[in-house]
Amino acid sequence: MKGLLRVANNWRDTAPSARGRTSTAGIEGMFLGLDENRDFLVKRLNAGQDLYPNCDTSIWLRNCTRDIPTPVQGVIKGKIPEWLSGSLLRNGPGSTHVGSYEFKHIFDSSALLHRFAFKNGTVSYQCRFLESNTYKKNKAAQRIVITEFGTRACPDPCNTIFHRFSNVFKWGDNQSDNAMISIYPIGDEYFAFTEYPIMIKIDPTTLETLTTIDIGCLTGIVHHTAHPHVAADGAVFNLATVPKIDGPHYCVVKFPRVDSETGYRYSTDEMFGRMCIVATIKCRWPLHPGYMHSFGMTEHYFVVVEQPLSISLSTAVVNRFKGDPLSSALKWFQDCPTLIHLISRTDGKTVKTFKSDAFFYLHIINQYEEDDHIVIDICCYRDPSMIDCMFVEALQNLNKNPDYAAMFRSRPLRFMLPINCDNPTSGDVENDHLYVSPEKLCDLGCETPRINEFNIGKKYRFFYAISSDVDAENPGTLIKVDTYNKTCKTWCEQNVYPSEPIFVSLPDAEDEDDGVVLSSIIWGGSECENQAGVIVLDAKSWTEIGRAVFVTQSPVPKCLHGWYAAAV
Repeated sequence: MKGLLRVANNWRDTAPSARGRTSTAGIEGMFLGLDENRDFLVKRLNAGQDLYPNCDTSIWLRNCTRDIPTPVQGVIKGKIPEWLSGSLLRNGPGSTHVGSYEFKHIFDSSALLHRFAFKNGTVSYQCRFLESNTYKKNKAAQRIVITEFGTRACPDPCNTIFHRFSNVFKWGDNQSDNAMISIYPIGDEYFAFTEYPIMIKIDPTTLETLTTIDIGCLTGIVHHTAHPHVAADGAVFNLATVPKIDGPHYCVVKFPRVDSETGYRYSTDEMFGRMCIVATIKCRWPLHPGYMHSFGMTEHYFVVVEQPLSISLSTAVVNRFKGDPLSSALKWFQDCPTLIHLISRTDGKTVKTFKSDAFFYLHIINQYEEDDHIVIDICCYRDPSMIDCMFVEALQNLNKNPDYAAMFRSRPLRFMLPINCDNPTSGDVENDHLYVSPEKLCDLGCETPRINEFNIGKKYRFFYAISSDVDAENPGTLIKVDTYNKTCKTWCEQNVYPSEPIFVSLPDAEDEDDGVVLSSIIWGGSECENQAGVIVLDAKSWTEIGRAVFVTQSPVPKCLHGWYAAAV
């Protein structure tokens, strides 16, 4: 699939090993018939018409120009449930500009924190830039000082070739800590996450930036996911990449919350002090560790989905010397399968490895154990072209690219992994890896999926997501998927763009979907830049209960991920 983007044609590469090659018929079958309108789009392009007139990608490119530290009250439409008492915390891109310089990729944008505070049927809003070291250096210099995922730093005229060489061996000072992806609790504190091995503690009430925790210095971690798991007892688990003598390994890191012998509850600082590695698996390619954005965890297993999108270590080292961004070190091996590893939570050893046709993913929806199977649901793409779609240039030229919708196309797929399948039929196994094919949960593009937090790692029925179909009649759609019946409900409003839907359970909930779903919203068009809102949907009926709308002093961009902090 060819696009107009800078790196789209560089994804596919020769496999580092021919072992385990497989066709892509299974995954491709999940997308059959979805991109048959390309000829129609080309005709529109030749006629000078917009290809995706209903999709306003400028919502990603807005630049917040000032903090809103003092909460402002919203105008209420409908009714905000009075039992809602807490804060919807959000994280995401805040500004693509530093002085006269511009970031090249949305994932590089300066992190902006948002807070929607619910109390007694009212809602207030505030926002602040995350004052990471990177943000402060950029702001002071009025240029991009540190190279980001897709953006090269502006050259420092004082740096010589010797400075660049020495920087290859320094991790901290020249590594971005722009934690603009997500927010998670660790103990009683809240942290902004990125994929570099740092966490930045924030005040959930004022959104002030507090302290930075560098876990790379503590454990040798060079990468971790932006989506840890918070267990029922408060322990936090995350998947990290750790270099070792025999090559890089994926390691599950645990931050224990409760002492297993005394029942003593550790403070957040004590959780960091007792951080330990509880499971390890070697990367399949020593010079190409896989890119990981999320992982799975059930009662007895960790689930590591090793997609064939890797980070070329040799290219990354050269890039670091040259000052080039990490994005150009990503390599996609289309002819190699995706591996799904089951790792025992008891002894940290690999129990089984399955393989699937190659697919790209960012987010796992949920995973659970049932009838000697692990069921894992994933928002899958055919390849990682959607990363290209988030370059600023690509977003600006959306309506000139007839391949854009296909490149961003995802579907929620389910994989059934038999734990005790000792005698599979011949042809289903290669290199001791059982081949598994997916089933489709619904025929809508789904992203930033969330579920009732009580059901994480357990059998569940519903998940909630935003649409990833840019060619839909209304790309700003919220989706509720019934995984039992493979049906879905949608909510949308013209020119409204919701964010990740977060479920909040009723105090006396009986059913899985007894509660509300919160989603921050913005509006398309330049005339609506200085406006933000939050909607409250009845999770069961999927209808709007109420919303709060705020007029702001500067533009509000679309955000990525967040957390509902009760009683904050």
